[in-house]
Amino acid sequence: METSNDTVTVDGKKIVPVSKFTYIMLYKPKGCITSVSDDKGRKTVYDYIDAEVPHLVPVGRLDYDTEGLLLLTNDGELVNRLAHPSGEVPKTYLVRAEGQFPEHLLAKLRKGVEIDGVLTKRSKVKLLEQGDTEAKLSVTITEGRNRQIRRMFEAVERNVVFLKRVAIGDLRLGGLSRGGWRYLRDEEVEYLKKL
Repeated sequence: METSNDTVTVDGKKIVPVSKFTYIMLYKPKGCITSVSDDKGRKTVYDYIDAEVPHLVPVGRLDYDTEGLLLLTNDGELVNRLAHPSGEVPKTYLVRAEGQFPEHLLAKLRKGVEIDGVLTKRSKVKLLEQGDTEAKLSVTITEGRNRQIRRMFEAVERNVVFLKRVAIGDLRLGGLSRGGWRYLRDEEVEYLKKL
């Protein structure tokens, strides 16, 4: 069956299939949303990308108050694979939180805490620095529930004051400043496709 000359329209508009996939890494700043537009007039991640790429969508989300690594692409298959909970793609965050973090509290976070009646999956939690009033930690999770890191810390009665995603798998944010972006290199795209 020949389909190369078929035309697809939606609401009278011709849909042009994506012929070349684009993969972008953005250092999402705090204070913008991971959305195409906002009815409240807030900045979106698209305000930072000065490239005309049709059908470009974020791979997962970072909330308004979270900064860090965000991938955007028009490769729908990759979006579905990386964002789907069954993929268990590790995402690493740098967390600054109020209070002390004795070993029993770290163990509780690692083992899983209850959010909305459901236990979070095991995670890697490493105490990087403990100060008098707050601590710096590295947290790696393999699921992406809504505001998960913040809610994990709330479950152990600690308040997150700074949250930054620094890696997705082995793909790290390094080298970009807040609001900066770049195209992924071929080897990075191949790596993501194997996750």
